[in-house]
Order: sequence, then C-alpha cells, then structure tokens
Amino acid sequence: MTKAFFNDAKYDWLNINSDNLEELETLYQEYEISDEVLTYALDRNERAHLEYDEATQTFFLIYHVPDLEKIDNHYETIPMTFIIKDNHLITVSSDKTDYVVERMKKFLDNKPDATLFEFLFSSLFLIAKAFFPLVEDVDYERKLVSSKLKVKTTKKNLLALSDLETGIVYLVSASKQNVVLLEQIKAHSFYRGFSESEKEQLDDAIIEAKQLVEMTVLASQILQQLTGSYNNVLNNNLNDTMKILTVLSLLLTLPTIVTGFFGMNMPLPLEHNPAGWVISIFISLGLWFVLAFILRGRI
Repeated sequence: MTKAFFNDAKYDWLNINSDNLEELETLYQEYEISDEVLTYALDRNERAHLEYDEATQTFFLIYHVPDLEKIDNHYETIPMTFIIKDNHLITVSSDKTDYVVERMKKFLDNKPDATLFEFLFSSLFLIAKAFFPLVEDVDYERKLVSSKLKVKTTKKNLLALSDLETGIVYLVSASKQNVVLLEQIKAHSFYRGFSESEKEQLDDAIIEAKQLVEMTVLASQILQQLTGSYNNVLNNNLNDTMKILTVLSLLLTLPTIVTGFFGMNMPLPLEHNPAGWVISIFISLGLWFVLAFILRGRI
C-alpha cells in the first residue's frame, strides 16, 4: 500500500494492490467501506459504474483501464476502483494498472494543490488518454494486415484481422461505459457541490472520453467493413472456383459419353475401321469445342 498527501496535507491518497487481499479487507474495515464494494473491486469483469452512499458520504466508482499488454493477440481492459470518503481517495489497482498509478503520482508532483475531485477527474482524464495509443496501434496493424491480404488472402492474415476486430470491441465497450459513468457524475445531485475548477476538470474528462468513443467506433467500423469486404472476396473466389469446376465437369462428360458409346459390346459404326478410334477422338473434340463455345456465351 502506498500513501501520499497533497494540498497542504488536507487530503491523502491511498493505493493498494488487489492481490493483497488481507490488507485490502483491513483498509475497508478501517474506513467503514462495505463488503459489497470489496466484491466489486475484486471482480475483473465488473462493468464501469458509479455508486454514492449519502449516509456515509462515500463516493465509489469503477472505471475501465486499458491493459497495455495483449491477451491472445488483442487488447482488453481492466476495471480499476476509485473510492472517495471524507478527505481520502482510495484506489484499488493491479499489476496491470500500475502504470496508471505512476501517472497519477506525476500529476500530484506537478499539481500538489489539487482538490480531491480534481485529482480524481484528472486521473480519469489520464486513463482516457492511455486508450489512444492502443487504438492507433490497432489502426496501424489493420493497415499491415490489409496490405498482406491484398497480396494473398491467407488463413493467418484473416485470423490476425479477426483478433484486431475482437480487441477493438473490448475498447469500444469500455470507452462507452466510461462515458456513461462520467455523464452520471454530472447528472448526480452532488455535482452541484463541485467547484468551478472541479467541474471544468470533469468536463475535460468527458470530452476526452467522448473523443475516445468516436475514435474506437470509427476504427471498429473500418475493421467491420474490411472484414465484410474480404468475406465478399472469398465468396466471390469460391463462386469462380465452383463455376470453373462445373464447366470442366460438363466438358469432361462428352469424351466419356462418346468413348463409352463406342466401347459397348454390340455392332457399331466404324467398328471395323482401323482409324475408328481416331475418328471417335475427333468426334469428342468437336462436340467438346461446340459445348465450350455454348458455355462461354452463357457463363
């Protein structure tokens, strides 16, 4: 657990790793935070949401943070817990969100006179900014995969495109949930008690989060369009292949019919002609060219 004081020691910030379960439970008991909140903080799949207990003046929110390391070749997000009680800000982080804690420390170093909610909203702003390099990386990889697919449509490249599409879905979902959470803060009754500086910082966080939503949605739409285009290309290639095979099967049917006719064990024309087999070949070729000409005009 790390602890820092700011704004002339009026406020303090405590950060604890979610892996230290005993220490986390002790901290929650010390600050009289419910076990339900502890359950939320430990749930990796918890959605972004806001809760406010007016009786205890406890402000609790879970915000989605990008995981900078890829999982199964795509990016995902992790929930991070923020709790404000009295003059304390408590954050529950993990090994994968330690980079957010470091950025929060740098913010305090640059602005030690920040209020509690200014620090909170600035942290949420920093988290939103952390998404953008990931979206740009997805866009860069999408261009690489697209260029490879233009050369050759392989299974490996299609799977890479699928991984990108999966990753951007996580980012779109997380960014949208974060925006909804920030809008809930602005619509809540305690918003009226914020100072102008705190409201301005919240507005900045909302603007950044909305820009992130637009960027992730655009990247998702481009990936979906690209995937749809290559699906159409594959279907068209399959149709062309089936068409060729159909034509070949029809053309190969004629020699089989002719040679099968002359192979019957019964009196036939050209039966005693030494050049009969050559004539049958020319008959097959003639019929083959006639059928090929007919099919060429129709297929």
